[in-house]
Amino acid sequence: MRRKGRKDTTGHNVWRSYSDMMAGILLLFILIMSITLFEAQDNYEKALKAKSEKELINAKLENKEDSLNKLTDQLTAKNLTIEEYRDKLEELKKELDLRNEKLIRQSKSIEDKEKQLKEQQYKIDRIIGIKAEVVDALSKEFTEKNINVKIDKTTGALTLSSNVLFEKDESILKEDGKASLSTILPTYLNVIMEDKYAKYLSEIVIDGYTDDDGTYEHNLKLSQERALSVAEYLLGILDENKKLQLENYLTVNGHSSSNLIKDENGSVNKDASRRVEIKFRLKDDEMIKELSEILK
Repeated sequence: MRRKGRKDTTGHNVWRSYSDMMAGILLLFILIMSITLFEAQDNYEKALKAKSEKELINAKLENKEDSLNKLTDQLTAKNLTIEEYRDKLEELKKELDLRNEKLIRQSKSIEDKEKQLKEQQYKIDRIIGIKAEVVDALSKEFTEKNINVKIDKTTGALTLSSNVLFEKDESILKEDGKASLSTILPTYLNVIMEDKYAKYLSEIVIDGYTDDDGTYEHNLKLSQERALSVAEYLLGILDENKKLQLENYLTVNGHSSSNLIKDENGSVNKDASRRVEIKFRLKDDEMIKELSEILK
């Protein structure tokens, strides 16, 4: 029961509470909507930004892809160039190998020729050494026996004056000539025909020479007869063994008026030109002479 005299306010309070509640709900809704819109706006902006970044990344990727394609093309071109260089190097290597083989063959050939030259040089030196040794032994032997003769220090040739051995324009030995030859010739032969030299000996030569008086034919006959007279006398004074040994080497020649001896003024020295020379040759003398010229 309502009390008398008091105003009833219950209905008004209920409406007020309902209004407050609705206002609160509205505010909450507005807040939610605001938050939702804000999030949507934020997501939209993020989406736009992501799209822009994606497009930028795609653009960069496209650029990188283009660059990569260009690099690939360049690399392909360089690979082709490298292959060309490799082929060229292979060709050069083959050519170099061929040249090396040729050089090896040439080196072997040079070594063989050097060996041959050394052998020839040794032979030359040996022959030259033997000749020098023989010449030295001849000079020593004649000196020790006090025999005054003219021996060429290079060739070992023994020169005998025809004026001592023969009368003018004659080929018969004088007694004084025989006496000289009986001492000189055996001494000369004993040296050059020693066992240590005989194996190198090739020839013993007796050469006759005249001056230029008279005809060439007359002087040729005279020079031959004089050389032969010396050879016959030599063979006659040797024992049988020496004679047989000498016959294997002895050669006799006449040269007429060739190879005249001249003085410093170029004039013919007639006395010196009239002579008999006795010389020796060693084996391979001619070959050694030719080889010496080649080696020079």
